Amino acid sequence: MESQVPGMGGPAVTVSKADVAYQAIVAGIQAQRYEPGDRLVLAQIAAELDMSVVPVREAIRRLQSENLVAYERNVGATVVGIDPVEYQTTMETLALVEGFSTAQCAPLVTEAELETARKINDKMRAQVDGREEFDPPEFTQLNKQFHSVLFEHHQNAHIHDLVHRGWNRLAALRSSTFAYVPGRAEESVAEHEQLLNLIKSGAAFAEIENAARQHRLNTLNAYLQHTEHTTERNAS
Repeated sequence: MESQVPGMGGPAVTVSKADVAYQAIVAGIQAQRYEPGDRLVLAQIAAELDMSVVPVREAIRRLQSENLVAYERNVGATVVGIDPVEYQTTMETLALVEGFSTAQCAPLVTEAELETARKINDKMRAQVDGREEFDPPEFTQLNKQFHSVLFEHHQNAHIHDLVHRGWNRLAALRSSTFAYVPGRAEESVAEHEQLLNLIKSGAAFAEIENAARQHRLNTLNAYLQHTEHTTERNAS
């Protein structure tokens, strides 16, 4: 039920078939291959992944615990969507755990990793300053890559897991916040630069944690303001 994959500069990492199935289904949700309401047919997924239904069933249960999949009697496992309230609670929770994780991992971030993050942020900047066409889904993916460089040091396994759960739940929206509030993209790039400077300078835990947490909340607040204005316009 397990296989070995090469680690990055270290020993091979053990990956279970259930993990493989989980990642495959999440990727399908992110790519909109599985839309809200779609059934997840265990036998079909197992055949596509060349494995038995047992690890697929385990992956489905994990997705249920993360509210990405629901089980309906006489229907089976189906993909669920995230409503605006769920989006808000997910973003608020992610702001807390990702902020803490980023601050805790900051002393472990190397110069090479800071440079990698800067290059990713430069690609994002190219979209907001007009050098490249603004692509909200791609911008969102680059945003995830940027933050992953900063919190993938496994300082606290439980918090690390919660951060990933938050990102996966956001992915289930199957859209980008930046598609609704493109003006937020420019602010986000500037806040990324500020965060990198804090980490590079060895700023205090509380300062980095606050910057990372507020960065996430700023995106949420921009979306909530957009939603409020849209509701007011439709009502008038």
